[in-house]
Amino acid sequence: MSSTDAHVLTWIIGLVLFALSFGLHKAGKEKGSKILHMVLRVVYILIIGSGIGLIAKTGMDFMHTIKMLVGIWVIGMLEMVLIRTKKGENTKILWILLVVSYYGFYW
Repeated sequence: MSSTDAHVLTWIIGLVLFALSFGLHKAGKEKGSKILHMVLRVVYILIIGSGIGLIAKTGMDFMHTIKMLVGIWVIGMLEMVLIRTKKGENTKILWILLVVSYYGFYW
């Protein structure tokens, strides 16, 4: 498996865990949601680590730097949506920012 494949796989796992954690919270299963949220935080570390590996392998030019910053922004939005949802706060603007940052990540 190449480093690009590993990075893409960690992103897919992260997005699936995010959806599952969010869904479990909405279904009222707090314990399962909390466990998945903790696992998701470990996956965030793997995403960042594999991204750093890609940057080290390909070199750090302007576009890779922008993509790295937007990727960190996406991770931040994922985390903030889950935390604010669990606190019962309004997350409408965070969902908008998440969609915008995710779109920017794949632009």
